[in-house]
Amino acid sequence: MIKFALPLKYSLLGASIAIGSAGLAMAQQTPAPPAGDATEVKGKVAQYSLTPRGAVDGLILADGTEAYLPPGLSTQIVFAVRPGDAVTIEGRKTVANPVVAVDSVTNDASGAVVKAGPPATPQQLDDASRIKLQLHDLDGHINGVLLEDGVIVRMPAPDAEQDAAGLAVGQPLYVRGDGLSGPLGKAIAAREIGPANTKLIKVDESRFERWKHDLLGADGPTPAAAPPAPDAPKT
Repeated sequence: MIKFALPLKYSLLGASIAIGSAGLAMAQQTPAPPAGDATEVKGKVAQYSLTPRGAVDGLILADGTEAYLPPGLSTQIVFAVRPGDAVTIEGRKTVANPVVAVDSVTNDASGAVVKAGPPATPQQLDDASRIKLQLHDLDGHINGVLLEDGVIVRMPAPDAEQDAAGLAVGQPLYVRGDGLSGPLGKAIAAREIGPANTKLIKVDESRFERWKHDLLGADGPTPAAAPPAPDAPKT
């Protein structure tokens, strides 16, 4: 049985959604000049614009146009657009011609669209499938599973290992929790988990919220720790 004693520092997505590294890339992102009137630009991508740390912060077109992305779109843009692709860019003119602040980029051939917007926030998700593969942390401990439908389910390694038999390859699994679903896939931090939706183990709410904050960067402050006990009176 999974007992969900939830320590705080476990990776949710490994390399798949890379929340911590995304924050570092955002800090290194080149800020675009202040944006003005709406504009549309068509052209061919010559290369990605890169920060000194190697993060993609925009596109450089063959005609010299510099198109700068809002933070957080590096991964999406390299999946949707590659050098040599023809693109249509919707954005805003800037005082530094020919620099454009990007609102959206469309790959003219594939139709793939990358849109600016607020960072993705965790959603309440569920899924039912069979286990295809057990997943592990860097020390080799089980900390989740990959389901046959491609969904990644994460949980603390000690709790996963306590129920390794229930997380064996081929076993049915139903999960409810918080996570993200997007172009790169779907991943869930388990709130409830079991072999079926009628046989679920529920995670203690207060402990889950602390775990979720650490893993997903949930809005709001980390729940405060209990205050220390007062010193015993001197006799």
